[in-house]
Amino acid sequence: MTLKKATADYSNFTALDIRIGRIIEVTESLTKKPTYRLRIDFGQEIGEKVSCGAYRNYQRDDLLGKQVVCVVNFPPLKMGPEVSEVLVLGVENDKGETIYLMPQTEVSSGGQVF
Repeated sequence: MTLKKATADYSNFTALDIRIGRIIEVTESLTKKPTYRLRIDFGQEIGEKVSCGAYRNYQRDDLLGKQVVCVVNFPPLKMGPEVSEVLVLGVENDKGETIYLMPQTEVSSGGQVF
């Protein structure tokens, strides 16, 4: 377990645009590390974004249709030949695998986390 980080100002949190999106497509990415390329629907307001995720503990079909929690206002990040436009939030389990953060019940795509 890592130590608690330094205290942040509340404005640091409110500057993040954290939204709920639905994974609508999962394909193999072109990166050197084994990753998935995700197409995520955030509703009409934000549109579709693409993210690479190195989470091999998920089968592609298991991710389709799932809702995930994402930061949508980071600048695009080049990852080898891919460009990630969103950060899918997750936490590491005891096996070192990243587990996506997902709503427990169905919510609206594009819904803002606060």
